[in-house]
Amino acid sequence: MPVERFAIIDSTLREGEQFSNAHFTTEQKIQIAKALDAFGVEYIELTSPVASPQSLEDLRIVAGLDLRAKILTHVRCHMDDASVAVQTAVDGIDILFGTSSYLREFSHGKSVDEIIAEARNVITFIKDHGKEVRFSSEDSFRSTEGDLLRVYKAVDAMGVNRVGVADTVGIATPRQCYALVVELRHHVSCDIEFHGHNDAGCAVANSYSILEGGATHIDTSVLGIGERNGITPLGGFVARMYADDPAAIKKKYDLRMLKDLDEMVASMVNIEIPYNNFVTGKYAFHHKAGMHTKAIYINPNSYEILDPADFGLERTMNIAHRLTGHNAVGKRAEQLGLTLGMAELREITKKIKAMADSGPLSMDQLDSVLRESVMA
Repeated sequence: MPVERFAIIDSTLREGEQFSNAHFTTEQKIQIAKALDAFGVEYIELTSPVASPQSLEDLRIVAGLDLRAKILTHVRCHMDDASVAVQTAVDGIDILFGTSSYLREFSHGKSVDEIIAEARNVITFIKDHGKEVRFSSEDSFRSTEGDLLRVYKAVDAMGVNRVGVADTVGIATPRQCYALVVELRHHVSCDIEFHGHNDAGCAVANSYSILEGGATHIDTSVLGIGERNGITPLGGFVARMYADDPAAIKKKYDLRMLKDLDEMVASMVNIEIPYNNFVTGKYAFHHKAGMHTKAIYINPNSYEILDPADFGLERTMNIAHRLTGHNAVGKRAEQLGLTLGMAELREITKKIKAMADSGPLSMDQLDSVLRESVMA
């Protein structure tokens, strides 16, 4: 789908609160909401106001911040929850109902007809209060397709803004996501949202595939934090979309804020940013092998689909090792203001490789070898 048509619903303050280490204070929620808004996400979703008294108060506070992003809350498809949610200043209310056989048998025990009847009451009530409304099935990919389509068609006819497809247990594949939303698009005219868990490592790929099939909104969280091992990470999803159209994504979001967002939330939940994290991991733009470093020096696009400068970051090179090549060593010599012939350079590179076979080298050691070779 055209990149300009999708929207991000960031759920760090809802799904992210379900992460094991998360316990956001009111001030932290304000910081996160303001940072997400400055980054440019279109929606910010917060925990249900019936979860606790403080959750209700925090929702009211964040909804009153006058942010550009729309503020949503997430509640059960139940009049008791909806009655509280409409009294806050949120822009929209996300309601959900389990549709898989597992949840219908072991969670709420309702039939498809009962789900539709309850949804009609709640959706009508929310719309009467002037709020946006999304209806999502829960555990969509372990639900019978016929049951799903019956529910989605019914709530679409009731006038919901979005229907939600939820890979609640992270079981879906990109092909399944694409196929389901292509079929769903034949039955509903409203927008389609995707909430994908990352249990099997497919959350980013599933989010991309479901957009290709016709979805419009993707749920994310900073660093992917959430229940179990979380959902589609904001950084990973943005990186995937940037790879398709860098100019459009740079226009849509303030990419230079991503590192600060990741570091802020990581600090709040007391975790380290993984070394291989999308965009902001320590080695995300790090190059080592001789063939790679040679090509990067000539044209960074050779081995980078993301330009670190667009994210306010810098690439790094490790050339002090046994995999190095004479091109990388020659570039380092130029940076040090040293002039070496090709024959000398090849000999120095052989020496560096031999030294590195005995153990790791530091850049200071490599620089010393270069300088001593010129002085010899």
